[in-house]
Amino acid sequence: METCVLAIVLAVPLAGRAADSPRIFPDVVYGHKDGLALTYDVIKPDKPSGAAVILIESGGWFSYYVDPQVHATSGKMYLDRGMTLIVLRHGSAPKYTVPEAAADVRRAIRHIRMVAKDYGIDPARLGIFGVSSGGHLALMAGTTGDDGDPAAQEEVLKYPSRVAAVVAFYPPTDLRKWTTDPPAGIKKHPILKPQLTFDPALEPELSPVLKVTADDAPTLLFHGDKDELVPIEHSRNIVPLFEKAGVASRLVTIEGAGHGFTPEQLADTISPALLAWFEEHLNAK
Repeated sequence: METCVLAIVLAVPLAGRAADSPRIFPDVVYGHKDGLALTYDVIKPDKPSGAAVILIESGGWFSYYVDPQVHATSGKMYLDRGMTLIVLRHGSAPKYTVPEAAADVRRAIRHIRMVAKDYGIDPARLGIFGVSSGGHLALMAGTTGDDGDPAAQEEVLKYPSRVAAVVAFYPPTDLRKWTTDPPAGIKKHPILKPQLTFDPALEPELSPVLKVTADDAPTLLFHGDKDELVPIEHSRNIVPLFEKAGVASRLVTIEGAGHGFTPEQLADTISPALLAWFEEHLNAK
């Protein structure tokens, strides 16, 4: 479901200047594990503004490959406004678990910053977003970003993992007990067991609700008030923490929606708000 919704989110048309054909740089390698390459695609508009938006290709912590030409078409609303679109894939379930996915995203952000000039990207103007597990990983990036390790032996680890803006769709924000006694909706889900078989001691480190600090990225959340898989309390509980820390944040509640939104909700409410958030916090207008 998440992948389909994500495609719809990207595809909803909004008024704006027309863009020429974007340039696609596919399969940029940001790391390896078990002999496999970790990659992202860079889709660069004809007239880049320097701002970039990272789309985490993730649903249920599964990460799928989609032809970047599809995203070049569906991501038109970003490209038309000069934002470079980066489609990020992490090590996927069922082979890899949630901690590994979060680590992959952090590494990818460092790599994007390291090579940013090659693609006309300002590394200080990176946004990130995702749906469900992708939203969780986006929040992890926004709440746990660091400045890198200047003493690291590997060059990529010297770069920051910070982002400048986050948008998360119905994200899990508190994974405590999810490995041992998950909520009813998660327990019933047919494909979520393998990725939740990690050390329970790591649950707090993977719970954005416990990681909020004053230096976090501005965060916009969308959540349906009828979501039975990831209840809206996950978003409602983190927003006051952002407010207390002085971090710009907003929760948009979609009345009657479950774990997914209709094309009308996306067109009328969600896509305009998402785009405005990135334009504001990435200085992308």
